[in-house]
Amino acid sequence: MSHRIKVIDCVVNPITPEIMRLRPAWSRAFWQDKIGRDATVGEGVTLHQMLGLMDSANIERALLIATKTGQLGIPGSWHLPYAMVAEAVQQHPDRFSGLAGLDPTQGMAGVRALERAVKDDGFVGAHFYPHWFELAPDHARWYPFYAKCVELDIPVQLQVGQSLVYDANRPLKSVGRPIALDAVACDFPELKLVGIHVGIPWTDEMIAMSWKHPNVYIGCDAHSPKYWPESFINYINSYGQDKVIFGTDYPVLDFERTLKEIEALGLKEGVMQKLLRDNARQLYRLP
Repeated sequence: MSHRIKVIDCVVNPITPEIMRLRPAWSRAFWQDKIGRDATVGEGVTLHQMLGLMDSANIERALLIATKTGQLGIPGSWHLPYAMVAEAVQQHPDRFSGLAGLDPTQGMAGVRALERAVKDDGFVGAHFYPHWFELAPDHARWYPFYAKCVELDIPVQLQVGQSLVYDANRPLKSVGRPIALDAVACDFPELKLVGIHVGIPWTDEMIAMSWKHPNVYIGCDAHSPKYWPESFINYINSYGQDKVIFGTDYPVLDFERTLKEIEALGLKEGVMQKLLRDNARQLYRLP
């Protein structure tokens, strides 16, 4: 079924060899030891190789994250420069779009950088990890970024659910409870919020937020579909079919394997089209 759909993956980490040289050491250990990915992932995947993997899975477009994991200067933290993602998008504008990572400690300088990324480099959305800053989604330091996203009319992705231990020297608290989106959605009814990573283990809480607020969506990335909670599968296949977007959080999940697992769920054909393509295309206003 899904092989006929030109898929849009909304949560993808570029891991070229150049980028892997910038990433901290915990990246490779985390992907191999905790996630179980092959050691070759840690060596990097060129854009050409990634496009080959996408083609094999019939993924037409990937949204590449210029990630910001923690405040710069703190051990284990790092930022992927917007320029490196912008360059990938410029090279393959028909296959890649950019997402601007957010760091709340950068304040208005970060807000202005987000605006430049959207206006000058064509980024289509923002992205952040609450746990890397141990600041919940409804913390005041995120609010200037939310206001700018409304002004720019772009969605913002944020991790919801439990966070893991990425760097053993710096375990981080799980501050991304989906219920925190309630206050944000009430304060910014025009803001398009995407709670990525399913919300596990608070998936029902994430479903409740998506059902309550017209502007709250769920990203189904980072957790293998064969392990998705039954309530989440039911939500996708029924009253939430317009509110969930596809993602892998590559390289956390493999493109082809993830789509095969989704196909095995037996979703309705119209639902598959929305999940894998239409919802994301409409939300991000993609060509």
